[in-house]
Amino acid sequence: MAYEDNNTYEDILERSLARVSTDVNKIEGSIVFNGVAPASEELAEMYVNLDAVVENGFADTAEREFLVKRCAERGISPYPATYSTVKGKFNMEIPIGNRFNYDELNFTTKEFIESAEESGVTYYYYQLQCEEAGTEGNLTSGELSAIDFVDNNMVGNIVALLIPAEDEEDTEDLRARYLGSFTATAFGGNRADYYEKTTAIGGVGGVKIYPVWNGGGTVKLYIIDSNYDPASSTLVALVQNTVDPTQDGTGQGTAPIGHEVTVESATGVTVNIATRATLEEGFTWEGILSDVTDAVEAYFLEMRKAWDNGDGDISNYLTVRISQIENRILNVDGVVDVQDTTVNSSTGNLILQSEEIPILGGITNVN
Repeated sequence: MAYEDNNTYEDILERSLARVSTDVNKIEGSIVFNGVAPASEELAEMYVNLDAVVENGFADTAEREFLVKRCAERGISPYPATYSTVKGKFNMEIPIGNRFNYDELNFTTKEFIESAEESGVTYYYYQLQCEEAGTEGNLTSGELSAIDFVDNNMVGNIVALLIPAEDEEDTEDLRARYLGSFTATAFGGNRADYYEKTTAIGGVGGVKIYPVWNGGGTVKLYIIDSNYDPASSTLVALVQNTVDPTQDGTGQGTAPIGHEVTVESATGVTVNIATRATLEEGFTWEGILSDVTDAVEAYFLEMRKAWDNGDGDISNYLTVRISQIENRILNVDGVVDVQDTTVNSSTGNLILQSEEIPILGGITNVN
């Protein structure tokens, strides 16, 4: 029972006045009433604050400010917002450290990737890091303008997102991580240790740990990015360099001495869907295809978010279920019925390998 139950201003005032002799004037405006009322209001406020103290004393009900304090007692702190890394394409060589602008975001050239010839023109590709933390920097395209002058004829564009940024850790995610720390102890290179340290790397959205994959002391990590897509080679390289840069068991990264760790991206499996949808009068497949795609993609995203099951167990795998696909399509406005759905030309569910995640291809209506 909450402390403020039966301890409202009215409750306290009524109890206080009841303690006063019956032959004394206690009506509103009397000396007794005016003396008791302010104290009753203060006591009611005290009970409200006492409830807040109790609520914030427990991790499962604490507000963020107090949850952070509770987490600190176990050496846990909120993951900070990170900075995205994008791939920039330029028609000339660019000095490392030069700054560029797109809309309200600024980027800094960090590393040369490669040069390639296209239609007789040589283009130069670089890693650029966003200067603003958070997911606003997760761009896949955009024209860049130079902040630091390069050349009047310079043309630059963002062409891909290499390492997605993340916002500061959500309160409920932090709460779950704190409570989970009591059931899985991360220590000395066990699975919980690999899971905790790998998912803490900016841009990593999930990981599966494959122990002893190539003999004693070997570990393989399959990762996805924080958009729950297959990881780019840049993100794979970052995680590899963080966890085990030398891959010789000398413990140069976060992996313990004696472990040789190999990092790979999860494999995206393209899923093409065909279905027989009956539509309401006035609706066309072309008109609702965008909504249908969004509905099925939302289902796939749910699966990708659950891919590592929150513990990185390699024995967990995903199954693309036809019943779920039909249910999502059926809930789209304009769809009356769905039947005869196939996934990659099969009438059965698609069972993925442990290191695989579903990527939506096309959706066709066979009517």
